[in-house]
Amino acid sequence: MIQNIPVYDICSLSDVRQDDLLVSRFAAYLNSHKNLFFPHRHSFYHLVLFTQGRGTHSIDFENFEVKPGQIYFMIPGQVHAWNFEGFTDGYIINFSEAFIQAFLLQPGYLDGFSFFNGNLKDAVVDMPADSFTAVKDLFEQILREIAQPAAAGSDMVRLLMLQIFIHVNRLNANPVIAGKLSYNQTLLKNYQKLIEQHYINIKLPKDYAELLYITPNHLNAVCKDLVGISAGELIRDRTLLEAKRLLTNPQLSISDISLKLNFSDNSYFTKFFKKSEGFTPEEFRKQILKP
Repeated sequence: MIQNIPVYDICSLSDVRQDDLLVSRFAAYLNSHKNLFFPHRHSFYHLVLFTQGRGTHSIDFENFEVKPGQIYFMIPGQVHAWNFEGFTDGYIINFSEAFIQAFLLQPGYLDGFSFFNGNLKDAVVDMPADSFTAVKDLFEQILREIAQPAAAGSDMVRLLMLQIFIHVNRLNANPVIAGKLSYNQTLLKNYQKLIEQHYINIKLPKDYAELLYITPNHLNAVCKDLVGISAGELIRDRTLLEAKRLLTNPQLSISDISLKLNFSDNSYFTKFFKKSEGFTPEEFRKQILKP
């Protein structure tokens, strides 16, 4: 059987059998899971607040400098790795969508926060000192709730987590208000969700436009207006990202990856990759996996 990039669920990262939530101080988490320095995926939402340390961390092949006061957010399926210099600490929360959604009436509530939309420019936030202090205190309160279980403890943790999300969201120049998206913003989100579900088998914008009950020209105009690229580029970018993710696994051959992504042959996949990145899949793999 072909092995993909390592994918970790929450219970595989916790000594406590809790499938929907893991909360820990970051240094202790790192010490227990040294294999997480290598590229891997999570099946859950993941956020870290750094209080000490330096080095880099990468999310979907974009590198970020580690800084105290920085918080980053990841959604299920993204690939990341760490490269720290010296002692690093902070807080980590891994949680399933079900853990939060069970508390809310509004479906897709997390989609209203820009840092959970998969756009990396919104996912890593360097907080000013007062915000850092406030958010750090919320993490401490969550740890106390976990350490000293009380009545409705899970609901209290959910409330504290939502306070973190709302507080960080308010740092945006134009903060998103959950559930207050325009028609075109909702349309774009629905298109991105459809791409996530079907990008391997559906390659043309006109087929997605049909699923959305709009014209291809309308779909293209919405994409260019809101994200600055065409509807077709969004499909190609998602395919390229998955190719990069799969290339981090040395057990997968280029043929395996080409087949998984539904390319007609290896040469077409290589041309597609090189046209976008300027180098071949093999060259990318050597670069990303070098010691």
